[in-house]
Amino acid sequence: MTHIAVIAGSTRAGSFNRALARLAAARLAAHGAEVVEVDLATFDLPLYSAALEAEAFPPDALRLKQLFAAQDGLLFVSPEYNGSVPPLLKNAIDWASRPTGDEGLVALTAYRGKATAVMAASISPFGGLRALAHLRQILSTVQTLVIPEQVLVPNAHAAFDADGALKDALPASLVDMTAARLVAVAGALAG
Repeated sequence: MTHIAVIAGSTRAGSFNRALARLAAARLAAHGAEVVEVDLATFDLPLYSAALEAEAFPPDALRLKQLFAAQDGLLFVSPEYNGSVPPLLKNAIDWASRPTGDEGLVALTAYRGKATAVMAASISPFGGLRALAHLRQILSTVQTLVIPEQVLVPNAHAAFDADGALKDALPASLVDMTAARLVAVAGALAG
């Protein structure tokens, strides 16, 4: 079975990106993945600094890194903050990229060789496109294979119904298509 973690880059109650992450997790499971939904609010991650890392690697950063390392694939669902990814998500990615134990500086055990996918929901008409461009660059830098499919949900404040489902068939079908591709690619890379 293919193991995939879904990471929402928002901890806000009522977050459109958390709603999108829940929908994506359901579609990943429907395509045969064992899914772990990661709530970044449950991790005590100080702002990354080399000085802090040298003093003592935070236990929750190690827990997050180990969780990522145990997966075959990762799905990141990101809000857009001033045209980029939110600090919460970037900080989590950075901590999980750091070497621990006797690993070399670029071991990247939480990421190297894994398939990843990206999605975004935004109240803007661009649907988080600028954030996903940055997120793709970051995920490529940490040695993941970012699949070409992605999901953008523009005008997110009007995109979800009262039950949290997407009203429009196009983004809903893209969520399903992206989930199916991530399961297939992550499974092939892990196999």
